[in-house]
Order: sequence, then C-alpha cells, then structure tokens
Amino acid sequence: MSRFSEGFRRYNVIASPTQMVLKIEKEVVVLGEDDNSVMDDKIAKIRSEFDAAKESFIRIPEMLKESPKMNPKGIYVNKNLRLDNIQVYGFDYDYTLAHYSPNLQSLIYDLAKEHMVNEFRYPDFCMSFKYDPTFPIRGLYYDKQNGCLLKLDFFGSIEPDGCYFGRRKLSRKEIEEIYGTRHIGRDQARGLVGLMDFFCFSEACLIADMVQHFVDAKLEFDASYIYQDVNRAIQHVHRSGLVHRGILSDPQRYLVKNGQVLRFLRMLRDKGKKLFLLTNSPYYFVDGGMRFMLEDSLGYTDSWRELFDVVIAKANKPEFYTSEHPFRCYDTEKDNLAFTKVDVFLPNKIYYHGCLKSFLQITKWHGPEVIYFGDHLFSDLRGPSKAGWRTAAIIHELESEINIQNEDSYRFEQAKFHIIQELLGKLHATVANTWRNVACQSLLEELNDERQKARHRMKKMFNKSFGATFLTDTGQESAFAYHIHQYADVYTSKPENFLFYPPEAWFHVPFDIKIMPHHVKVPSSLFKR
Repeated sequence: MSRFSEGFRRYNVIASPTQMVLKIEKEVVVLGEDDNSVMDDKIAKIRSEFDAAKESFIRIPEMLKESPKMNPKGIYVNKNLRLDNIQVYGFDYDYTLAHYSPNLQSLIYDLAKEHMVNEFRYPDFCMSFKYDPTFPIRGLYYDKQNGCLLKLDFFGSIEPDGCYFGRRKLSRKEIEEIYGTRHIGRDQARGLVGLMDFFCFSEACLIADMVQHFVDAKLEFDASYIYQDVNRAIQHVHRSGLVHRGILSDPQRYLVKNGQVLRFLRMLRDKGKKLFLLTNSPYYFVDGGMRFMLEDSLGYTDSWRELFDVVIAKANKPEFYTSEHPFRCYDTEKDNLAFTKVDVFLPNKIYYHGCLKSFLQITKWHGPEVIYFGDHLFSDLRGPSKAGWRTAAIIHELESEINIQNEDSYRFEQAKFHIIQELLGKLHATVANTWRNVACQSLLEELNDERQKARHRMKKMFNKSFGATFLTDTGQESAFAYHIHQYADVYTSKPENFLFYPPEAWFHVPFDIKIMPHHVKVPSSLFKR
C-alpha cells in the first residue's frame, strides 16, 4: 500500500439495497420535520463563539507570550539517537561544513543562464533575467509534463496557493483543470522531479523564468525540454568547475567564515571519535574553501586535513552508495590519480571516487556506530540510511523558520487559524450542505474569509510565493518535511549546533510529536474565556 493511501479506512455495506433506500427516505423525512428553530439556535451559538473570538483577537493573550518557544539552534529528533553509541562522524562539504552567503545562488543562476544562451541557443533576451531570492524555496517539484512548479503537502496533495506556471500563480480552478484533483496520483508523480539540493533555489527560479519567457513570447515549447536544459546547464556549471572557480576567486563574497565548526570537529577528535569527509566536490575546491573558512581559527602550522581520518572527494553520490567503483589515491602536488590499489586509508592522503562497499571493507566501520551529516536528502542521506548508518540532515532554513514561528505575530495568527478551523468544523457538522439559510451562509463566508486572511498573513512571514519550507498554508507538513522524516534520524540548521549538547547526549523523539518535532501548535484555548 502506498503512503498516499495508508490513511484511508474501508467500510463494508451490509444492508440490502431495499433497506438502504428505506433508511435514506426515513432520514429525509426526519430532516424535513426537524424544527428550524433548533438549527437556528445552534448557528447562533457558533456565531456568538465567533464574535467572542474576534474580540479576543484584538490583543495577544499573555499566556501566548509565555508559551514555550522552540530553539532555532536545536537538534530535532525523528528517531531516538544515543551519541555515546556513535564512534564515527562523517560529513558532506557543501552546505554542511561549508556555509555560503545568499550571493551563491545568483552566481549559479547567472552561469547556468549564460550557458543556456551560449550553448543551447536560448534567446538572447534571457541574458536579462535576474535571480529572485524571494521566489523559490527548497523542496518544490517541477511537473515536466505540464510545466508547473508545485509545493506538495505531506500526503502528496498540491498546496492550493503554491502552484505556479512560470511566474504566475495558478488558481484552484486552473489546478483542477490541469490535474483533475489536488492529489497527485502515481502516474502523475512519475513526471515530477524534486528540487531538494543547494542548487534548487537557482534551478527553480531559472525554470520558472524560462517558462514565463516562452509564455510571454507566445512560443510553443515542451515543458520537459525546459527542465532538461536548465538541469544540464546547472550540472555543467558545477561539473566544469565554473562555480568552484567563481567561489574561490572571491571567497569573501560567497563563503562564510566559521570557527565554530572547527571547535566541533576538534571536540570530536578530543573525545576519540573517528572523522571522515565524503563529498562530490573536487579536492582543490574543498581545500580552498576550508582554508578560507578556518584561517582565523587554525594555527599557521595546522592543516584542516589533520582533523579527518579519511578524506574522499569526487565521490559521485548517490551512486557511491550502490556502485562498485574503486578508490583512487589523489596526488595533490601532481594533480593526478595513482594506479596502485587502495586497500587501506593512509593519514593525510586524499582519495577520489570509490564506493560504500569498499569503504566499509577498508574501515570496518559498520551500521549504527556511524552518523553522516549532509544537506541533500536523496544524494547524501538516503544511501547511508539504507546502509544502517545514522543520519543528520543539515537544513539551513530551519533556523530562520523557527525564529519566525517563535514571533508573537506568527503564533497569534496560528491560534486564530486554529479557532476558525474549529468553528468551521462545528458549523459543517451542524448544518448539511443541502440546508443553509441566510444566517448560516453569512457565517460560513465570514469564517472562510477570516481563515484565508490568517493563512495569507502566516505565509507572507516566510516566502511570498510558496510560504514555509516545512509547512503548507493549511498547517500540514510539506512533502519536504516528509522526506526529512523518512531519511533523517535528526535534523538541525548547522553541524556545530551539537556543541550545545553533551557529547554523550541521548536524543529522544518528543512524546507529544505531531509529525515534525520542531513544530509547536499554539492551542486555540488560549483565546477562550
């Protein structure tokens, strides 16, 4: 059974067709004989509750200000983890050990755009495009058949306010015309590609801008070609070294110095832990970045390489976890690969390529004693998770999103939203769709309008186009949150956040967990008298 159908229950009808008809006729008669005044009283009671709630909306309750807030630098737990059982710590480089400034996305966007114009012969007008940091979020999906950028919820349904064709947001009616329903079925899901890694922001923005250009120019195009060309351009600027050289040519602009990560790595070494670096980036790029980021913290004679027992570059994840490619020793001075077989990892040596099978055979590091830190849920964490390693997702957006959730203005709107949801639930449970008088219809419209306003205000606090990374506008967890829940034992915004916890800490799943442990649901009872 797929995850999209697990939540549905089956009910068997035992009554005969004749019995069912008689039962329906009886219910209709009873409903017709029901005293309208009773229904009016129930609606009036819900109206009274709504009016009282609106009065309480004027001020933020003191209890709301005092309710617990989440730690932006906290470590959040999907599966119980005992650090005293962890003997080996592995790290990705990009967006895990390396912290980048927002300028990097503009660099990737511009280089990919230029490649599409110069090499793929896209119109010269596309050179005028600029990266828009306010448009994309991580975890979107691109529909290669229909050309839409989608935000999905935890159960695979399209976020009603998060579907774009180019840079134009589609209405609910347009979504229904394209997909028939908000729910993405298995056949439709095959045409979706997830935008999850640190290239995803520039990639999503460039896809949307290219689609919008073809629409505005009234040119025919195949949506799958747009994705293929943008993806090829993004991959090219990465694999060709254009992005790497751009970053190293101006590290002050793109890299963020970080002495705290050095403290964390040294603390692990002092505790006798084994450390390894496993990255897809080439060694010269990693070396240049690490030297810059740690130059204010490392001594003149120290080398960042001494922090790690094993350094593997150009690993080609995620194929690293399933292939049988051999390791090659990389000569940093001659810039070439040795031909001798690698059957042991030597100190201060750099290794290229390889595979998980050989890695485990050489190191004898197995299963739950290893934890791997990475930012890409599929390339970094899915393979280690299946191999039995423990996994830690590094999600930089987490810190800013928790800060927003902790603000009184957000918590206020969230509590309002929950109150209105409760009242709408009461109203729908009280009044059948076929029986709605003027008072009922008026109340229903007001409640829906107030709910929509609360949703819109909360969304704007995060991202004007797609809202929060982890949540949908309806308050449900996003599809991105689903993948974190699936592949990350723990998640946090930066590896060095582990410094705030004892090295032998036990991390437990919260007893009151909803889906994502960093989400606090502000109770509507705070507003009730």
